[in-house]
Amino acid sequence: MHKNPDPATILLVDDEETVLKSFVCFFEDCGYRVLEAYNGQEGLNMFRQYRPDLVFTDLCMPVMGGLDLIRAIKELSPQTPVIVISGIGVVADAIKALKLGAYDYITKPVISIAELEIVAKRALEKIELRYEISSLREHLLNGHLENTAAFAGITTQDAGMRRIFSYIEAISPTSQPVLISGQTGTGKELVARAIHTASGRTGDFIAVNVGGLDDHVFSDSLFGHLKGAFTGADRARDGMVALAAGGTLFLDEIGELAEASQIKLLRLLQEQEYLPLGSDTPRKTTARIVAATNRDLHAMVEACRFRRDLFYRLCTHNVHIPPLAARKGDIPLLLDHFLAEAAASMNRALPPVAPELYHHLAACEFPGNIRELKSLVYDALARHSHGLLGKGCFLQAMSGNRPAAPAVSASDDMIATFADSKDRLPTLKEAEEALIGKALERAGGNQGVAARYLGITRQGLNKILNRKKNNSPT
Repeated sequence: MHKNPDPATILLVDDEETVLKSFVCFFEDCGYRVLEAYNGQEGLNMFRQYRPDLVFTDLCMPVMGGLDLIRAIKELSPQTPVIVISGIGVVADAIKALKLGAYDYITKPVISIAELEIVAKRALEKIELRYEISSLREHLLNGHLENTAAFAGITTQDAGMRRIFSYIEAISPTSQPVLISGQTGTGKELVARAIHTASGRTGDFIAVNVGGLDDHVFSDSLFGHLKGAFTGADRARDGMVALAAGGTLFLDEIGELAEASQIKLLRLLQEQEYLPLGSDTPRKTTARIVAATNRDLHAMVEACRFRRDLFYRLCTHNVHIPPLAARKGDIPLLLDHFLAEAAASMNRALPPVAPELYHHLAACEFPGNIRELKSLVYDALARHSHGLLGKGCFLQAMSGNRPAAPAVSASDDMIATFADSKDRLPTLKEAEEALIGKALERAGGNQGVAARYLGITRQGLNKILNRKKNNSPT
């Protein structure tokens, strides 16, 4: 079973040198590691030494024929796929090979050499699926986590979250995509990092928020560009896909992806290849794709706002993170965790917590989930002066964190002028700019707090600000 992020290893066994060399060159160009042998005995020795992920073999060879090689490999490693490449005159032997456990056979001469990679991909995906099913069954039955350190960044004692961890540990070693769904603020990026850590991948974890990116920026960010690919491209630059080689590429806000970008992402998932801007030569990737969304992608597919084929590719594995309201038993743990974190960041002593505070917070719904709770904890600690930390500071924060008598600012004047004007109403653009400016002012520049004032998500506010930045005159 090929579990690591490095290219799969293929063993090619054939006594015809010209045929063997052409197959070797083809698979190396496809990005695989290739071993070659000129007879069955040499192939068996290589198999014992290197344990390749997949074997292609001829049948009629000197020293040891293909049938004996298949029999020996299946005794050593029953799960390793062996694919026969045989001449038309040995179809009967090919049938014998299938009975011995060969995965498939291809007749010579091979008219379309690309067919070999299609068969190889299917064989590797099938054996990987078998491993996933076996691993998932084992994890779900015993409920035991082998790599607890991978989930150290997620504070929870919830039984449902523990089951999610078991599922993540079962699917992490594979190369298949993962779709993480859940409401805003539930910790989807933390889960993506846990998937990466549990996978044992040696490459980096690279996170990209693709929400609101137009197709050009998406392509340049992910795939990079060659020198001269567009005006201002004075040097070549690798994209995020290249930086995530051998690791994990995390695509957040995938439900916001433009249709043209969806097509390019589908190619990346299907073919494990991409085109840097300005290049006609595809490049291979060994990055594992993990995507996240707070949108209902299935509903978007039905409404023709998200590609169906991309949706099914992304959700080969699906991890749904429950809202904080569904795991309220974690609130005391999260409160203590964020208090310690906030106290350290503010260089303050950790205050004692009034017992009733836990009960008060457990009764709250937290539409912003864990991110909202964290923001409230930081705000409440900033307000706290002495004694027990009770619900008073939290009530002030939860009421909107607005001062009782704020000073009138320029944006206040603008809003008041709009309200009192008898000549004209403000345009939507003017009203939006005034409200966002005031919200950011009162939040001290904190976009999360400002978004709460405006009744939108932090990602929504960030998208508006990016739009204004991109449309501003240079």
